[in-house]
Amino acid sequence: MRVLGLSAFYHDSAAALVVGGNIVAAAQEERFTRKKHDSNFPKHAIDYCLAEAGLTLNDIDRVVFYDKPFLKFERLLETYLAFVPRGFSSFRIAMPIWLQEKLFQKDLLRKEFAKWAPDFDWQGKLLFSEHHLSHAASAFFPSPFEEALVLTMDGVGEWATTSVAIGRGNTLQIEREIHFPHSLGLLYSAFTYYTGFKVNSGEYKLMGLAPYGQPIYADLIKRHLMDIKPDGSFRLNMDYFDYCTGLRMTNAKFDALFDGPARKPEERLTQKQMDLAASVQQVLEEVVLMLGRSLAQEYGIHNLCLAGGVALNCVANGKLLRDGSFKNIWIQPAAGDAGGALGAALGAYHLNLEQPRRITPGRDAMKGSYLGPAFSQSEIESRLKAAGARFHVLSDDALIDAAAKGLADEKALGWMQGRMEFGPRALGGRSILGDARSPSMQKTLNLKVKYRESFRPFAPSILREHVAEWFDLDGDSPYMLLVADVKEQHRRTMSADEQALFGIDKLNVPRSTLPAITHVDYSARIQTVHEETNPRYHALIKRFQELTSCPVVVNTSFNVRGEPIVHSPEDAFRCFMGSEIELLAVGNCLLYKEEQDPALKLDYKNAFELD
Repeated sequence: MRVLGLSAFYHDSAAALVVGGNIVAAAQEERFTRKKHDSNFPKHAIDYCLAEAGLTLNDIDRVVFYDKPFLKFERLLETYLAFVPRGFSSFRIAMPIWLQEKLFQKDLLRKEFAKWAPDFDWQGKLLFSEHHLSHAASAFFPSPFEEALVLTMDGVGEWATTSVAIGRGNTLQIEREIHFPHSLGLLYSAFTYYTGFKVNSGEYKLMGLAPYGQPIYADLIKRHLMDIKPDGSFRLNMDYFDYCTGLRMTNAKFDALFDGPARKPEERLTQKQMDLAASVQQVLEEVVLMLGRSLAQEYGIHNLCLAGGVALNCVANGKLLRDGSFKNIWIQPAAGDAGGALGAALGAYHLNLEQPRRITPGRDAMKGSYLGPAFSQSEIESRLKAAGARFHVLSDDALIDAAAKGLADEKALGWMQGRMEFGPRALGGRSILGDARSPSMQKTLNLKVKYRESFRPFAPSILREHVAEWFDLDGDSPYMLLVADVKEQHRRTMSADEQALFGIDKLNVPRSTLPAITHVDYSARIQTVHEETNPRYHALIKRFQELTSCPVVVNTSFNVRGEPIVHSPEDAFRCFMGSEIELLAVGNCLLYKEEQDPALKLDYKNAFELD
């Protein structure tokens, strides 16, 4: 059976293809269109998935959309009616869009797919999943567990904002839900908005900013904004929020509670924003831990799967793992709406079509999340030549040796190898790499390569076999979704003056022998690199270790601020020429910046809008 899953029309459109229970391909539309968080119909992603499997649309048995538009419309309408007459202006803007486009998505999908196959059997083959069921399916079915609890937390689907499901074998049943407007994801997004970052993309900035602050507002949040029950369930006080009826997340009462209006984007960050970030992060962690503990006690199931946008909060994930309520935790790497496309396909395959599920003990079914396009060496060479690039073609060993030596010399390395990652994290397929030992690498990558805020931390990629020697983690973290501390023996003792620093002044104080990846609270967002899923990336880090005695490199996504992660050799070359990356490895082609035609240099610093 062949099932195509889709997510679209909100943000992060994507397509995923499941054949015989095997995840064949998955990709976000933004990677092809170069429009970050592209919400349009995922035409290019569908084209890729079908081509990867050598199929046409007529070969597909089911096409599944990741949520139910009519239920979303019901929620929208009921919400506006509940808050009448507040919110009429946003109702007036939203309603024509829904009536013209979103409410009739089945017809829209039929028309789009008719371009591929006019005679496709839409009545029999087009299905709609529920939003949180799609998320839960994306988390449980690829997991290595026969049985697991599945916790989904996000902004909102149709009605659900938090849901609990139980997965057993090829079955998955939603057990309970918390409904809109009470949402942990929307609470976090409200503070993302209030601190001046963009909702639905800036939440990870808030998480990165939190260690610079103190949680001095946490009690205020719990006293005025939330009613948290002992089991972790909660309600929000909607007197302080405008997202039900307004065109912004918070309101004047929220401003009064926190002594002033929302920060404007790109205004200077102050200690206040850092303390707000630390406060809402602490509250989110408390709720997640309470939910985890109560669910583990109630159900007695030792495995937990996570999905939904809140599951990308790797700090909370790390604390939940260390809490020990569950023996094993597995997190869907494409935890946001893009992953809903994969969950929709897997849900239809196992639940609607009642197909069996094959589990490999100890190994998930995501293939390292390397599910996107790859390019042959001949394609790479012809595409780079057409772009005007000057490159050297090396053997595998020579390329890895030259790239590792470049890293050891503290050069920034663009690394495009094999299949593109599915999800928001670069995992060694489309990455910018650096020397984790360098005291200046974090600042250099932020300001001269990524063109983004200097406070934002970078993640380490470490050989799986060495992770316990460097971090307080002795397990797998292949998808960069767990945070753990740098081990005590690698930390640097700070002087009294350094310990007295506050906020952003902490940034330039090296905290360990790996200063480029050690955050101000000694934490790191860890990716364990496995030879089985990415042998080339593993070989690069191993060669770097041979040169430096260090099995850790800095890994950040191959893009600049506001741009999607690169997809093609041309994308990689443009980003290389538009930033201060010094080396580029695409397949077996190695490019040095100083050898390139100066006329091809681009100004990427201001080319993309804020993310």
